[in-house]
Amino acid sequence: MSNTHTLIDNGYQAFPYTYCKSWNDRELKFARTVIFTVEEINRDTRLLPGVSLGYRLYDGCGDENIIRAAVEAVNGEDSKGCSHQVQALLGHSSSGLSKDINIILSPLSIPQVSHLSTCACLSDKRLYPTFFRTVPSDHFQIIGLVQFMKYFDWRWVGIIHAEELYSKESTADFTKAALKESICVEYTIPYSKTSETISRMDAIVKKLRKSSSKVVLLFMSLSLTKSFLSKMETYNITGKQWVGSESWITQVDLASIKRKSILQGAMGFALPQASIPGLDEFLLSLKPSDEPQSAIVKDFWEKVFHCSFSPSSTSTMCSGTEDLRTVSSAYTDVTHFRAENNVYKAVYLVANAIHALLQCKNGSNPTTGKPCVNKNEVQPKLVLEHIKYVNTPRQNGAKVFFDENRDSVAQYDLVNWQMREDGSVEIVNIGQYDTSFPEGEKFKLKDNTKIVWGGNSNEVPRSVCREPCPPGTRMAMNKFKPVCCFDCFDCPEGTISNQSNSPDCLICPPEFWPNKNKNKCLPKPTEYLSYKEIMGALLTGFCCVGVFLSLLTSIIFLTHKETPIVKANNSELSFLLLFSLTLCFLCSLTFIGQPSEWSCMLRHTAFGITFVLCISCVLGKTIVVLMAFRATLPGSNIMKWFGPIQQRLSVLIFTLIQVVICILWLTINPPFPKKNMKYYKDKIILECALGSAVGFWAVMGYIGLLALLCFMLAFLARKLPDRFNEARLITFSMLIFCAVWITFIPAYVSTPGKFTVAVEIFAILASSFGLLVCIFVPKCYIIIFKPKQNSKIHLMRKIPGRTL
Repeated sequence: MSNTHTLIDNGYQAFPYTYCKSWNDRELKFARTVIFTVEEINRDTRLLPGVSLGYRLYDGCGDENIIRAAVEAVNGEDSKGCSHQVQALLGHSSSGLSKDINIILSPLSIPQVSHLSTCACLSDKRLYPTFFRTVPSDHFQIIGLVQFMKYFDWRWVGIIHAEELYSKESTADFTKAALKESICVEYTIPYSKTSETISRMDAIVKKLRKSSSKVVLLFMSLSLTKSFLSKMETYNITGKQWVGSESWITQVDLASIKRKSILQGAMGFALPQASIPGLDEFLLSLKPSDEPQSAIVKDFWEKVFHCSFSPSSTSTMCSGTEDLRTVSSAYTDVTHFRAENNVYKAVYLVANAIHALLQCKNGSNPTTGKPCVNKNEVQPKLVLEHIKYVNTPRQNGAKVFFDENRDSVAQYDLVNWQMREDGSVEIVNIGQYDTSFPEGEKFKLKDNTKIVWGGNSNEVPRSVCREPCPPGTRMAMNKFKPVCCFDCFDCPEGTISNQSNSPDCLICPPEFWPNKNKNKCLPKPTEYLSYKEIMGALLTGFCCVGVFLSLLTSIIFLTHKETPIVKANNSELSFLLLFSLTLCFLCSLTFIGQPSEWSCMLRHTAFGITFVLCISCVLGKTIVVLMAFRATLPGSNIMKWFGPIQQRLSVLIFTLIQVVICILWLTINPPFPKKNMKYYKDKIILECALGSAVGFWAVMGYIGLLALLCFMLAFLARKLPDRFNEARLITFSMLIFCAVWITFIPAYVSTPGKFTVAVEIFAILASSFGLLVCIFVPKCYIIIFKPKQNSKIHLMRKIPGRTL
C-alpha cells in the first residue's frame, strides 16, 4: 500500500483493496487515523448532531486507482453500484498525485484536503482552486532551511533530489531563496530509484567526495530516501552534514548499523509533535479479526510478524493474536504524532466545515448570511465555501485555519539524529521555526540542548566556498564563479573596511589614517620640531650656547670697555650688536615646539626685526670705519655728519622700517598655525603658514638688502691701512651671512615638515654665529690672550694694506 485517498460522505464506509507491489506502513497508519478520527467525531453529539460521517479508502499505488476514485466521486456511484454523495477528498501524500487529482475534481467544486502534499506549486489557486492542506507549504520549509543554514553560516551546500515534482520544485525554490541570503549550491544531483545503476551511484559518490561543501541537503520522499541510503551503505562517505526535509527526517526506521555513520548528526525540519489521546491504543490494538475481509490488514500482519495465514514451509503460521507492541515499524511508532496530526486535522476540517454549513439562526447561516441548509442539501461546493472560514481548536489544542493561499500556518521542529551505540535513533528536538512569530524570532534554538553534528563531531561543520573577507579587505565578485566563491583584495592605501565581506573600502577622514590591518581609522600622528626629540634638543643647545657666548662677549667687553680695542671699534654699536645677536639666538627658540597662533606671528616678526637690528649695527660700524678713514684726510669734517647721534638714528630708522613691514604683514594677513596633510599621506605636519607670502619675502628681502649693502661697504674698506681694520672682519661675517641665506632659500622650499623649521633655525644660528665669531672673537682673543696688543700705540701703528 503506497498512499491512500479518503472520500468522506454522509452514509457508508468501506475498505477496498487493490494489490500493490510495495508496502508503505505509514500510509496504513494514516488510513487508520482517518478511521479513528471519523469515529471520534461521530461519537461527539455536539459537533454534527444528527449527522454521521462515512468514508471510503482508496489505495493510491497506481494511477488507475486515482482515476477510479475521481470517476466515482464525479458519478456519485462506486464500482459496486452504491450511490453516495462525496463531500470532500482527503489526500494524497504525494504532491504530484495531489496535483493530478485536483485537476480532475476542481471543475466539480469538490474540496481536496491533503495532509502531506507540501509542494509550493499547489498554492497557486488559479490552477488548483479547490486544494487545501493541513501541512505547511514547502515555501515555508525552504525559508526555514535557508534561515537555519544562515544561522550556522553554511554558505556552500550540495543538494541531492529526486526526479519528482516535490523534489524538483523544492530544489529550485531553495536555490533561489538561498541565493538571496548569499548561500550557494555547489551541485544538484538528481536521483531516481528505477534508473540508478552502479555506475551512476559511483558518479554520485565521486561527486560527494570531490566536493568542498560539507553540508548535503537531501530533498526526497521517504521511499526514495530509503532506496538512496540502502545504496549508499556500500560506500564510506564521512565528514558530511546531512540535512533532511520533513518527508523523511523523523523516520527512525531509516537507521541501521551501516547507516549509522551516515545519518549520525543529521538535521532537518519536522512537522511539530502533537498529542492525540487514544490514537496510540487504537493503532496498536489492530487485529486481523477486526477487518476479516481486508486483505490489506492480513498482508500487513504477515509482513511485520514474518508469518503466514496460509500453510507455508518457509514461515510460521499467523495466529492473528500477535501483539503489535512487540514489533518495530513505521506503523507501530506511536511515541510522537507528526504527520498523523495533519490527517487528524484534515478530517476535523471537513467536519467543522459541515458543522458551519448546517448552522441556522433566524432563518439564515450566521457565517455567510445565506439561507439555512439542512443535512440533505449538503453539497461539495457548499462545504468548499465553508472550509475557508474554519478556525476552530480541536481536542489536542491544534487549530485549523488557512492563509490567503489556503495553506496552513507553518510550524516546524528542528530535529537532530542522535544514535545510540545499539544502533537505535533518538530524534531530539533542538529548535523550532514558527512563521507566526515576529520577524527575527521565527527561528530559534533551544537553550542548553546537546547537538550531535555530522560525522559525530563536537564542533559545528564549516561549509563555505570561500572564508569571509576579513576586515581590511574588500569582497569582489568573480563572474566565472558562484557569488559565494568571491575574491578578497586588500584595501588600497588610505582606505579601510571594518567588517567582514565588505563590498567597498572606505576612505578615512582627512585627519585620520588606516592602522596596519586597515580595519580602523586612527588619528594621524602630528609632526613638528619638538624640544624632546634629538634634533630639537641639539638646536636648543646651540641656541643656548650662542646666547652664552654673546653674554660672555658682552661681559668681556664690559669689563674692558676702557681699553683701546673696545673704544676703537665703537663700543656703543658693539654692545648694541651683542644685544641684537643675543635676541637672534633667542628668537630661534620660537621656532621649536608645537605651532600656535601667537608663536607663528612671533617667530617670523621677531626674527625679521632682530636680524635687521643686528645688520643695522654692523652697517653702522662699517660706515663708521669708512668715515673714520675719510676724516683723516686734510680739511675733512665728515665725522660730524655721522657722529653717535646719527649712528643711533640710522640703526633706529633701519629697524623701524622692518617694524612697519612686520606690522603691515600681521595686520593684512598674518602667519597662522596650519595642518599640512598634503605632503605626507600618513601624518600631519604642524607648521606655520606664511599668511601673506609677500609679507614674508618683504621681510627677508629687506634683511638681504641691508646685508648686501653692508657687505659692499665693508668690501670697499677692507684695504684701508690700520693695525686692526674691523672692515675685514665685517666683510668675512657678511660673506658668511649672505652665503648662509642664499643657500637657505632652496633648502627652505624643498625640505619637508619639521626639517623646514630646522633649516630655518640652522640659518639663523649659522649667520648669528658667523657675525659673533668673525667680529668679536678676534677682539676677545687680543683682550684675553694678547693684552700687549690692546694698547693705543699698537693700534695707531701704520701697517701696509693687505688683500682680502
